[in-house]
Amino acid sequence: MMHHQRPHVDRYTCEETARRLDDYLDRELTSREMEMVREHLETCAACAGGFAFEASVLAELRSKLRRIAMPVDLETRIVSALAAARLEESDD
Repeated sequence: MMHHQRPHVDRYTCEETARRLDDYLDRELTSREMEMVREHLETCAACAGGFAFEASVLAELRSKLRRIAMPVDLETRIVSALAAARLEESDD
């Protein structure tokens, strides 16, 4: 008996992608989740623009953190503030 597989239509919405961006940047997702975020970013210009901005902010932050001693939780607080701001924007 042949099994017919449904075409693969799993896609993250913008909201699902936004919730995972921080973990995506930190490579803390499963390989499947990483792939699904990447697929969404490749097809959604709005999310890709937000991702590029956040990635550049975090890259700059990390380079500065390497040069100066900062409180251990500062990066976490900044990432959380970025995430909260992003959620407020999506609610508008």
